[in-house]
Amino acid sequence: MRIKYYVPPPDKAVTHRALLLAAVADGVTTINNPSLCGDTRATIRCLGKLGVEIKISPDKLLVRGRGLRGLKKPAAPLDAGESGTTMRLLAGLLAGQEFDSVITGSGSLMKRPMARAVRPLAAMGAKISSAGGRPPLKIRGRRLKGAAHKLAVSSAQVKSALLLAGLYASGETSVAEKFPTRDHTERLLGHFGAEIGRAGRRIRLRPGHLKAAAVSVPGDLSSAAPFIAAACSRPGFRLGVKNIGLNPGRTGFLKALKKMGARISVKPLSSRPEPAGNLVISGSVLKAVRIASGLVPAMIDEVPLLALAAAFAHGTTVISGAGELRHKESDRLKAVSALFRVLGLRMRISGGKVSVHGPQTASVRGIVETFNDHRAVMAAAAGAVLAGRPVAIRDRGCVKKSYPGFFRDFRKIFR
Repeated sequence: MRIKYYVPPPDKAVTHRALLLAAVADGVTTINNPSLCGDTRATIRCLGKLGVEIKISPDKLLVRGRGLRGLKKPAAPLDAGESGTTMRLLAGLLAGQEFDSVITGSGSLMKRPMARAVRPLAAMGAKISSAGGRPPLKIRGRRLKGAAHKLAVSSAQVKSALLLAGLYASGETSVAEKFPTRDHTERLLGHFGAEIGRAGRRIRLRPGHLKAAAVSVPGDLSSAAPFIAAACSRPGFRLGVKNIGLNPGRTGFLKALKKMGARISVKPLSSRPEPAGNLVISGSVLKAVRIASGLVPAMIDEVPLLALAAAFAHGTTVISGAGELRHKESDRLKAVSALFRVLGLRMRISGGKVSVHGPQTASVRGIVETFNDHRAVMAAAAGAVLAGRPVAIRDRGCVKKSYPGFFRDFRKIFR
């Protein structure tokens, strides 16, 4: 079968972080191939209210940095929309300012836990109050001091908030992770000239000014994951994915699929500061796999898709350490269970452990409830391909928050 080619949308996680660092750097930063979706536009709006000038065009952003101490006090609360990345990372950036601020949001974000970021920031002297650990966040800007953090939860967002706060702290800030998470923030900090290094699982940062630097954003692996999952499980199908980000903290999904027998070839590209490459996926018969909890942070957004692939693989797949999925835009363990029921598939969830025995035969009935979660919508689309029959999806429009053209692109590949 001839190969079908797909170019994923730009990585929104990299875009968020590039915007925030460019905002407090000295000089003008060019961000090439940025993600312009609901979440990243929330970050752009918030930075605008902080006095940052950002020129938007389809293929690049020009950010005129205001330096570490150049942000201005916002006249009104900053609205992060439904973007948890915007809220948590801004909290770290604003904790050490010389003014007070409030970060609010809407929809599912107002129910998401913020204490996991607020508590370690408090250890640096930050003064942040919340509504019982939920948004809005009221931040009293003050001088911070460096601290040695040991994260109780593997979270790239919490780690990033602490490192951003560390830019304003006196002395060194360090963060130790139980399991490695995506290191977009560390790579970009180094790219912008920060004094940052890693020893084992501990990251160390010393405060200092940042300098503008051009950033090229690769394609988003999480957005491409539904395409990859569907292609892997269709023997004879071939999919080429161009310029996809291959950050080691994000490639757990690809590693898991390869362990299942998926045929995925990788051709690295020369890129900076993020690694990237081209993929070729050749559909094949998959077999069951056991995923240890230490691998889950590197595939946290893709666990529902891996569970779907497991339903059509041979044997019993067990995914440990998936409890963190209950604290995303929705309870994603609940969302994947709802999807399985509509597809007539079976799975077992015990605590944070997911077990799926296959291969199973799908029998679609009902409408998939997605809980207004963009990742659940994408998983449902992949589920329809794997099941080989149409699936009705509720609230499908919420994909716009991360991938406005998802259904257009998905139809092109799997029509």
